[in-house]
Parts: sequence; structure tokens; C-alpha cells
Amino acid sequence: MENPVIILGAQAVGTAALDAFQSNDVVVYCLLDDDAALQETELNDVPVMGNTDDKELLKLLGKKCEVFVATEDTASRRSLTNMLREEYSVAPVNAIHARASVSAHAWLGHGNLVGANAVVTGTARLGDGCILGANAVVDVKAEVGDYAQLGAGAILNAGVTVGEQAFIGAGAVIVAGVKIGAKARVGAGSVVVADVAAGQTVFGNPAQKV
Repeated sequence: MENPVIILGAQAVGTAALDAFQSNDVVVYCLLDDDAALQETELNDVPVMGNTDDKELLKLLGKKCEVFVATEDTASRRSLTNMLREEYSVAPVNAIHARASVSAHAWLGHGNLVGANAVVTGTARLGDGCILGANAVVDVKAEVGDYAQLGAGAILNAGVTVGEQAFIGAGAVIVAGVKIGAKARVGAGSVVVADVAAGQTVFGNPAQKV
């Protein structure tokens, strides 16, 4: 990546994204965050400079800087991504840690974060704005919808489908072929052996509706 990156969000997701870019020696120009307590501070020697809608900095996008959306809230990530496309005609870049393994035969949308030691195998698909924690695995023919999140060590076995904005907790295992509906939530450490309906929360081994 030739241009430096501006990261929108300086909390947990922003920290992980910064680590991913720095692992690849990509220059991060600054971070922006709406929390005033974080502004005028530094994160890994990179300044946190202002709000996520700072037009003076955002006007650099597309010509001099790339952008990555790293706000904590899924709705905020989606809203900011749409704003960037509509007002600045740019799409967020992917933040893929140098120690992650992403197959050349996988398909990735825009603005995905793939953490250290995460694996995305051949024929797997990630939509836009997905977050894969460290050591997460997306196996062959698995599909992850837009703005879905996989916690550290979560495993999607072959042919699993995860709907938009679903959340898979750390260490959860989704058995091959299972479908996780949109906005569903899977508790940390769960083993999911049956389909989960949209908006449903499940937990346990085997996972049961909460």
C-alpha cells in the first residue's frame, strides 16, 4: 500500500487495525475518534487527532490517504462506510495482519480486519466491514456477511454461512454447514451444531437458545 492510512476509531478495533497495518510497515497518518478523552493522545506513537467526521483530514482521502473504519459499534461502522462512499467516493481498505493467512483464492470485500494468525482459506468469502480476531479460522466455502464479527479463536468450519452483523464469540466453533442468521449472537466458547435464526442468541455446548 503506497499511501498512508487514516483509521476512524482509536479504541479496541482501532488498536487491532493499527497493529495490522504496522505489521506490514504501512504508514498510519493518524487516528480519529469521537471520544474527546482520546484526542490529542498517541497510540503506538501515532496521533489521535480529532473526530471521525473531521472534514479537513477526510479531504485527504482518495488522493493522499487511504482509510479504514474501526469504530466499535457495527451501526457506526456501516454509517461511516456509507458516508465515505457517498461524500468522498472511497471505500475502506482491508487491514490484514502480516501473520494472518489469507488464501489467494479467498474473496474479500472492503474494510475487513483480519487479526494476527487468523486464517481465511481458499473459496471462503468475507463481505464488507468484517472483523476477524486473532487466530480465527474461516474454512473452505464458508461465507461471512457484511459487518459480521468473529472473536479471537472462533472457528467456522467448511460451508458455514454467517449472516450480516452476526457476532461469533471468542473460541466458538460452528460445525460444518451450519447457518447463522443475520444479527444472531453466539456466546464465547459455544459449539454450534444446528442453524441459528436471525436475531437469536445461543450459548453452550451444544449451543442452546438463551
